[in-house]
Amino acid sequence: MNTHNILGYVLLAIGLLLIGLALFQSYQIFTGGTQAPVLFKAQMSGQPLKTDTANNPQDLQKQINQEIAKQISQMIPADTLPKVLNLASWSMLAGILIFGGAKIAGLGITLTKQV
Repeated sequence: MNTHNILGYVLLAIGLLLIGLALFQSYQIFTGGTQAPVLFKAQMSGQPLKTDTANNPQDLQKQINQEIAKQISQMIPADTLPKVLNLASWSMLAGILIFGGAKIAGLGITLTKQV
């Protein structure tokens, strides 16, 4: 067995290990065993609504915007968007890891085939 074969088998093992770990971690995240890496966090705005009815159009626009934001937050929980973004970012990272693992394993297979 020459050095090309040994290096090929090592690269094949590393590539398969990368793929396996990415798939296992994805399985753990999507079944609820662990949390996805937190890259995005929900930011709460705690401004109370003003109850005075001034005739200023800017104040009225602010009140309308606050009321719309309040209604939207009642329909969609505040942490939904960050959770979706965190899952999407993990999915992209897992895809990159799987792609890289496949390339490394492919190099390993190529080296083992050389005579």
